[in-house]
Amino acid sequence: MKKDRPKKNEQPPSAAEQTGRAGEPAEEDLEELRRTAAEYGIDFITAVPDEMLNADLVARLSVDWARANCLLPVQAGGETCVLTSDPTQVAQQEYLSLLIGRELRPIMAPRKAILRGIERCYYSRDDSPGNFLAGMGDISAAEGRTVRTDDLLRVAEAAPVTQLVNLILLEAVKNRASDIHFEPFESRLRVRYRIDGVLYEQTSPPRRMAEALVSRLKVMARMDIAEKRLPQDGMARVRVGEREIDIRVSTVPAAEGERVVLRLLDRDSALLSLDELGLSARLLAQWNVLLKESNGILIVCGPTGSGKTTTLYSALTKLDASRKNILTIEDPIEYQLPDIGQIQVKPKIGLTFAGGLRHLLRQDPDIILVGETRDLETAEIAVRAALTGHLVLTTLHTNDAVGSVLRLMDMGIEPFLLASCLRGVLAQRLVRRLCPACCRESRADAGRLAALGPAGLRLEGKPVREAVGCSLCKEGYSGRTGLFELLEIDARTAEAIGAGAVDRRSLREVGVRETLADDGVDKVLAGVTSLAEVIGVTA
Repeated sequence: MKKDRPKKNEQPPSAAEQTGRAGEPAEEDLEELRRTAAEYGIDFITAVPDEMLNADLVARLSVDWARANCLLPVQAGGETCVLTSDPTQVAQQEYLSLLIGRELRPIMAPRKAILRGIERCYYSRDDSPGNFLAGMGDISAAEGRTVRTDDLLRVAEAAPVTQLVNLILLEAVKNRASDIHFEPFESRLRVRYRIDGVLYEQTSPPRRMAEALVSRLKVMARMDIAEKRLPQDGMARVRVGEREIDIRVSTVPAAEGERVVLRLLDRDSALLSLDELGLSARLLAQWNVLLKESNGILIVCGPTGSGKTTTLYSALTKLDASRKNILTIEDPIEYQLPDIGQIQVKPKIGLTFAGGLRHLLRQDPDIILVGETRDLETAEIAVRAALTGHLVLTTLHTNDAVGSVLRLMDMGIEPFLLASCLRGVLAQRLVRRLCPACCRESRADAGRLAALGPAGLRLEGKPVREAVGCSLCKEGYSGRTGLFELLEIDARTAEAIGAGAVDRRSLREVGVRETLADDGVDKVLAGVTSLAEVIGVTA
């Protein structure tokens, strides 16, 4: 007798209705599962390899149903199977077989392994905004029922605009984008992703959807959708399976509508250890020694987007928060750190860096992180805190390590005070990593080496690698790493700073052993990055 296929809008049977079980045990006994599989005469696996996953098999299956019933159709040994942690789920397996249109051989696996496989399978689907827009036809931006969801894998139930926003966010996450730009013009709406520091244009939604997209983004960030004349800032949080991603939303009025920029803050990928930042072994050892200081100021400097906050967060995770009172004041708080008190600057109500830092000193801190030293008042309080027994970590927007010393003097900090409290200045830049799959060997162009100064002489006649580009990367690059230079404040450097008669060259000669260009040349010789990248950020 021929089985009827499930209708499009038919609700599948829930796991609770079919089994009557309220939940699953917190920990699974693998031996018990293996015995159960043997009793039912089915195979048992402990992990779900990538080659078993097939995104086409889940095209018609709701991610919520797959999660609730812990069932996942896969390909194994040339046949279509279903992963289950409970072989008694006969009704659910039959429903899945009808939905897919194939007989499914059951394979047992631990529940956690199946749930992780479900997330990876739905994450790998090619649900791009371009494909969605191509299939939209003439659907109005306002049509469809609205379902509030913060999980980017739940696309099918939402209204068209919500679906499009979710797909744009999901594609950006897959591409490791740090920012998404929505830019309205007279005849089109441009969408761009910033990936590894470079903006790439994406498929453009119809111009008529601009207002609806902006409204949806404002709703997500709890902003005023009626206010279109003034800039606004907001925060949203979405999930990709079990991963949580914070989104900073900024809107500004422009001639052709509101421009929106989203900053994606992925907690799983952004909190790196110090070993993963790209510090050389010597600099890493020196920086770790400086972090053990009981007092003083440590500065991380560089232009906007050079990874200063990531470096400071990595430093904080190295410290013993269980035995020390660690407090931060930031604008904004980009990632919440465990066991560390974090304060958000709110200038509208009078909570500035200087005012907040003044109050933090009454909280018996051992270590203080100041998100940015912007003015003389903040700098003076930070110096006072360092001189009274606190370790202060902060950032400055200067081009090199020596520039931070000169900037603080220009602000009005007395040289003798700076010499007493400054412990070290770490300057940094970010460069793109070469894709190992497609980079090729070449010779350094002697005419370009002059841009690196003395450091460039080490590359003369040496083989280097250059970017090519393939399907696995963006223009021959994948990911980023840091270039660093450290200004060491030893007795000789402190004496030079305290004298007050320092210039950039003399201070560099005294306190900097390896410059940003030197570190860049080391990474070029090691095949980590290209000569063009190093010249671009250091010349």
